[in-house]
Amino acid sequence: MSADQRIQRSEEEWRRELSEEAFRVAREGGTEPPFSGEYYHHDAAGEYYCVCCRQPLFSSHHKYDSGTGWPSYYQPLEQEAVLERADTSHGMVRTEVLCSRCDAHLGHVFSDGPEPSGLRYCINSTSLGFKPNDQ
Repeated sequence: MSADQRIQRSEEEWRRELSEEAFRVAREGGTEPPFSGEYYHHDAAGEYYCVCCRQPLFSSHHKYDSGTGWPSYYQPLEQEAVLERADTSHGMVRTEVLCSRCDAHLGHVFSDGPEPSGLRYCINSTSLGFKPNDQ
């Protein structure tokens, strides 16, 4: 992604644009409670996008029920849509997933997913929006 496509806003601007919960999760790296998210049991066909910048991130075709309590995908729409970085918070070693356009915290990726990737992108519903295929 080129520098001119990146979206940068101040904390105050993000607070004005997002709900309190979306700001806590997407901008401060929070996590929604398991089994509580809007998209956990969501099965409509379409694309999930970043709640902050609307960049398309995941497809319903790659979504599956991991049983973990969060929407799970075995791959992003495009690998360039997400960034990954080491996360050692909460006494764990994990890989955080961020939106490549605005650095929103999306969730984490684990290596216990289904084929073909073997990955589980465990993503907070609060960090996502949804666009049905028919729109």
